[in-house]
Amino acid sequence: MKLKRLKRKLVRMGKKVPILREILISLAWVKKQIKILIANLCKKYVGFRKVVRFFRRKKKQIKYFKYYHLYKVNPKIILFESFMGRSYSCNPKALYKQICQMDEFKDYTFVWAFKHPIIEGEKYPDFDDPRTILIKYKSKRYYKYCSMAKYWLTNSLIDESIKKKPNQVYIQTWHGTPLKKLRCDIKVDGAVLNTRQEIVERNNRDVVRFDYFLSPSPFATKCFVSAFNLKQLKRSNIIVEQGYPRNDYLKNYKPEEVKKIKRDLGINKNKKIILYAPTFRDNEHQSGLGYTYSLHLDFDKLKETLSKDYVILFRTHYFVSNSFDFTKYEGFIYNVSDYDDINDLYIISDLLITDYSSVFFDFANLKRPMLFYMYDLDLYQNELRDFYIDLKELPGPIVKDEDSLIKEIKNIDTYFKKYQKTYDKFSEKYNLLDDGNCSERVVKEIWERQEKIEQEK
Repeated sequence: MKLKRLKRKLVRMGKKVPILREILISLAWVKKQIKILIANLCKKYVGFRKVVRFFRRKKKQIKYFKYYHLYKVNPKIILFESFMGRSYSCNPKALYKQICQMDEFKDYTFVWAFKHPIIEGEKYPDFDDPRTILIKYKSKRYYKYCSMAKYWLTNSLIDESIKKKPNQVYIQTWHGTPLKKLRCDIKVDGAVLNTRQEIVERNNRDVVRFDYFLSPSPFATKCFVSAFNLKQLKRSNIIVEQGYPRNDYLKNYKPEEVKKIKRDLGINKNKKIILYAPTFRDNEHQSGLGYTYSLHLDFDKLKETLSKDYVILFRTHYFVSNSFDFTKYEGFIYNVSDYDDINDLYIISDLLITDYSSVFFDFANLKRPMLFYMYDLDLYQNELRDFYIDLKELPGPIVKDEDSLIKEIKNIDTYFKKYQKTYDKFSEKYNLLDDGNCSERVVKEIWERQEKIEQEK
């Protein structure tokens, strides 16, 4: 604590004393270079990486130790977070909105963790509910509520250093129906940050804390049981197969919401909208920055051929850290990577273009056309992830180059009719539970199951 206060004091002094400011800047640069050096060594030497991660994990566990023992569990506190505090979205958002409406939770406290909680509080009227508290992700209050909350509800992962108490309940909602193979099902060592063995070890440490795991379909259940090693860990019974809560919105949204979103984004109402949402690559990572994404599209060419009729919403995976400058394409390309809830982008889009992201499973609920731009298909399938489904089942064509992509966009109506039967079969298999009422079913099943468990103790 004294060290942190000293650091803040030096920063304040640095604003007034130029030479001190220069020293602080230099020290920050040295610190960053050391981190980059360690990161590069971790990529190159597996043994070194394991040692570094072991000590980092132990350091975090020691930090959390006092919170674990200082606070008792409150049976009426639910901690929510989405994509590790990055947004208010996905299944946690849908379940929160559902729970807020139910009498059973009228005297509960809801805690939302955000990386920037003040900004989020200004943006969302949902948080006017007096039962809701906003906290900063990984702050002191965050660790306090991790220790106090009876229920943890997230679509990503609670840090493994945060020890779950025996009477706490971890609800893992996850964030997509899998196309690309996950975790224990990955059979190649294509990732730059983890070997297959490291992935399995980390997975097992995560999964033993899970009490419930949401699944949108029988297909997804089968994938999750395998990918998360649930059977071997004797956790297969934690699956809640009731559809994805976040997709209720895609079934229940109103036309005026579409108009408002377009207006807020400043999109010409006479233009058709293409949502381009590629995923990250496990082999594209820059030390000191994070996962990066390399553009494989000539936006000058796209603007020349498509801008008369279309605009493009560009959205990267939340793992991707590098930024993109689309200033020269203003009015044609909108960078919506920081837009919180992708559901809003789905309902205003006329066409989805993706690669190996799971977004197309959700978008299929809207019965609108989609294209799969897989310029690196062979590499991705054979050296990085591989897939759970036969790509022939995809409800749209696979294209591998820009010219083919532009051609398909221009002939979108013709191709959409061609793929109608494939689309219908796809929806029946993968989205059969998405009927607009998933959130209610999920909440009822989890709390009924939990009530029985606690009665049996």
